[in-house]
Amino acid sequence: MQIAAQLNRLRDWLASLQRKHALILLSVAVGMAAGLVAVILKNAVYGLRRLLTNWFTLDEVNWLYAIYPAIGIALTLLIIRWFLKNRHPGPGIPTTLYAISRRSGQLKKQQMYASIVTSIFTVGFGGSAGLEAPAVQASAGIGSNLAALFHQNYKTRILLIGCAAAGSLAAMFKAPVAAIVFAVEVIMIDLTTASLVPLLMASLSALLTASLFLEEDVLLSIKDPEPFTFGYLPFYILLGVACGVFSGYFNKIYLSVSGTFQGIKSPVSRVLTGGALLGAIVLVFPPLYGEGYDILNAFLRDDIRESTANSMFYDLPVDGWWILLFLTGLLVLKVLATGITLGSGGVGGIFAPTLFMGGTLGYLFGKVIDKLHITQALPVGSFALVGMAGLMAGVLHAPLTSIFLIAEISGGYDLFVPLMISAAIAYYISRIFSKHTIYTRELAERGDLITHNKDQTVLTLMNLRNEIETNFKPVSPQATLRELVKIVSSSQRNLFPVVNADGKLVGVVTLDDIREIMFNTEMYDNVRVTSLMNVPPAIISLNERMEEVARKFDESGAWNLPVVDDHGIYAGFVSKSRIFSVYRQILVDVS
Repeated sequence: MQIAAQLNRLRDWLASLQRKHALILLSVAVGMAAGLVAVILKNAVYGLRRLLTNWFTLDEVNWLYAIYPAIGIALTLLIIRWFLKNRHPGPGIPTTLYAISRRSGQLKKQQMYASIVTSIFTVGFGGSAGLEAPAVQASAGIGSNLAALFHQNYKTRILLIGCAAAGSLAAMFKAPVAAIVFAVEVIMIDLTTASLVPLLMASLSALLTASLFLEEDVLLSIKDPEPFTFGYLPFYILLGVACGVFSGYFNKIYLSVSGTFQGIKSPVSRVLTGGALLGAIVLVFPPLYGEGYDILNAFLRDDIRESTANSMFYDLPVDGWWILLFLTGLLVLKVLATGITLGSGGVGGIFAPTLFMGGTLGYLFGKVIDKLHITQALPVGSFALVGMAGLMAGVLHAPLTSIFLIAEISGGYDLFVPLMISAAIAYYISRIFSKHTIYTRELAERGDLITHNKDQTVLTLMNLRNEIETNFKPVSPQATLRELVKIVSSSQRNLFPVVNADGKLVGVVTLDDIREIMFNTEMYDNVRVTSLMNVPPAIISLNERMEEVARKFDESGAWNLPVVDDHGIYAGFVSKSRIFSVYRQILVDVS
């Protein structure tokens, strides 16, 4: 009772403030929560990995790598089954985007912690996935439920979800500017004057919170990279092309592998098969264990020896051609490892794997150029950074996020030109292979994707089932004109659906169709509805997208169109005036 009373007082006090002041306080609270989520995830996973692998001998292969990933995925499955009652957290960012488009930004309370607990075991035991997506999902859950707790409207709730996403990325990478761009580019939050300050405050508060508790060696960081030299421009262009092509490969292989595992009906078989395959891959290539940021940091320092630790390649000379085959193996198998991890039941994201593959691709590219002696003293660390930006732009279709993230990670803007070149080229080429990303593909196919296109966004937010009107009186096709006139006299509408005994729509009758004969009593018992009805100019399916509904109204010129289910059963009518009214209201809400 005392907690409820305190909460009510806090709610009343917040309501007494001006909206902009209340929003700042809420955004700071969400940012701090996002920072704590990042701290919990990073430190827990880093601590678990250190406990499991820190005692391994660097120059020896350790067979525990073969079983750790299977244990992690199995523990994740048990947590989902027993603790979460079979409610899988789902993919972090797509789940958040779906909540924005179809659930009015409402995320269940379970989503505040489900992805945290499960991803710790998945990634900590060697699952080849990232923690960024789980962090975004958990933080978004906190932002959504905080908005509900203080009775905030739809617009504020969506903005707090954007603040959560920005806070998560700022805390994970210490990149507050890139975090704001991420919220706009990936989460599709509109960057307006009203939203900029809350996003900024959330990003900064998350960064400061995480900085108090996160250890530097769990983060991706590099300082003072080699500045851009114009002579390297052709190589950066080629790297951008390579990133774009590899983005297409990543999308295709990842979706194929994860889809294959999700097709295995038995969870036990899925875990055993996935765990065995993933264990074999990690045993041969230990750098694929977990997120892989420690290996990326080694590439950025041009320290390739660290990436061969605990593997059969450790004693081989690092200046031979074999190392290029080793790097190629890391690059190709990381896609498989990520698809297996998430497809077999693990919880994580593709953000970290994308950065890992981008850094590996850039480093491999630089090493190949060095081996061919095309130029001298190529800064391979800088190429690894640019490769990270290029692949992120290609895979996630987020070129601005990739540019600012890598620029902030590297501690300056010395590489801004090659980052822009690589990101732009990779993004353009990847769009040739696929219009949508792994995050948005399924949502786009279902018509649930929110974009910065206001018209499309409003239509996506509209729900056809909520706009169906059912006060139209149906009539049987065998009814006489007399029976029809009785129905007309008691109806407030001038349109009458003709429905057969099975409930299926067979036509419509309008008042104009019978106006000339409705008072001719001699025809009352001789004329039946079946001879009066017409085929409607268009019929709307109950599961149809609102974009398609709007198109049918435009093409038919009708003001009312009937709605049927998949079996042709009559459900009601949709009116153009009602759709326009709802459209206008939603447009006001989201603008």
